[in-house]
Amino acid sequence: MAVITVHAAKTNLSSLIERAEAGEEIVIARGKAPAVKLVPVKPVSQRQFGLYKGLAKVGPEFFEPLPEDELEAWEGEGEGEGGA
Repeated sequence: MAVITVHAAKTNLSSLIERAEAGEEIVIARGKAPAVKLVPVKPVSQRQFGLYKGLAKVGPEFFEPLPEDELEAWEGEGEGEGGA
């Protein structure tokens, strides 16, 4: 792990970035106290459509009407005086 002062980091920023991108751990210090670590940014991955296709199953019971007590709970009925 390389420890670099702020002044040296300002002077050699481009080379420090290259070293960090290559996998080296670079710490920038104020005086002798470590302040920050220079690390590469991971690229943002693109969304992949259909990634979970086939992993979730919906049975025919999903399309059946809800029982009255559950329907009332979803609609906020039967909650007492504070209900909607």
